[in-house]
Amino acid sequence: MQRHREPLDTHLLRILHILLTEQSVSRAAIKLGLSQPALSNSLRRLREITGDPILVRSKTGMVATERGLELLAHANEALAAIDRIMQPAGEFSPADTPREFHLGAPDYLDAMFLPNIAEILRREAPGAKLIVHPINADFDYAGALEGGALDVVIGNWLEPPPQMHMSRLFDDEVVCMIGSQNPLATRGLTLKQYLEVPHLAPFPYMSERHSFIDGHLASRGLRRNIQMTIPYFGQVAGMLLRTDLVFTTGLQFAQHYARYLPITILPSPVNFPPMRFYLLWHRRCHTAPEVVWLRKCISKVAAMLQASLTDKP
Repeated sequence: MQRHREPLDTHLLRILHILLTEQSVSRAAIKLGLSQPALSNSLRRLREITGDPILVRSKTGMVATERGLELLAHANEALAAIDRIMQPAGEFSPADTPREFHLGAPDYLDAMFLPNIAEILRREAPGAKLIVHPINADFDYAGALEGGALDVVIGNWLEPPPQMHMSRLFDDEVVCMIGSQNPLATRGLTLKQYLEVPHLAPFPYMSERHSFIDGHLASRGLRRNIQMTIPYFGQVAGMLLRTDLVFTTGLQFAQHYARYLPITILPSPVNFPPMRFYLLWHRRCHTAPEVVWLRKCISKVAAMLQASLTDKP
């Protein structure tokens, strides 16, 4: 029956390395700042663990056994690996990184937010790759963050998930967006009209009971008349230009299309709270230098877009 052997800890590993390097118990004791009896006891333990004498007497002193020489090579490798583990992470160089970043975001942000992030990455990290993953109600973004499939997620929630690290990106005023051919473009909207007119709405992209808009309306005992639902925010402008539908959204999204198309932005007759967008990430990459840098880039874009809201139509 094989005897159970004592595990080899880092302290013993370093003693093994010094003993085999010095090939002398007395010199090793001085170098390690230990008494000679203490070091002799450590050598005895190492012999029991390895099943080899490690050092044997010769005419000129002590010499390593054949197995001892093998152990010295292994000890060198092991101690170098331990030192690397104990070293803090090196500085991240965006200009040199080939890192592939994975960002989860609704296509609501396609028009104004993601192009700015892409611009920063191409300018500051030309060798990096960016994969944008569309998120919807069926996508387990929390699991993707935890498993490493995503580095960060951008989204807006009535109540953001508490189990993730989070930073607030920007607040967006809620407005109504319609085609300029719509008669409401010159009349505006009362609360009664808002609840009665036909609405265009997106599928909720988070697995919640309501979207941000409908969740707030429900909390006030109100309900709008949703006539059409679409899967992509990029379809909104085309639908509004050919129908009498009303789309309730954030000011940044509406402003983007109003700059290029006959789209009218109306104040919302409902006192919605601002659409608050958050950046989420998992604790596994909280201190990872490359993901910290990506989060800073995203926050920089958010601050820039927030500042642009002062230029309201």
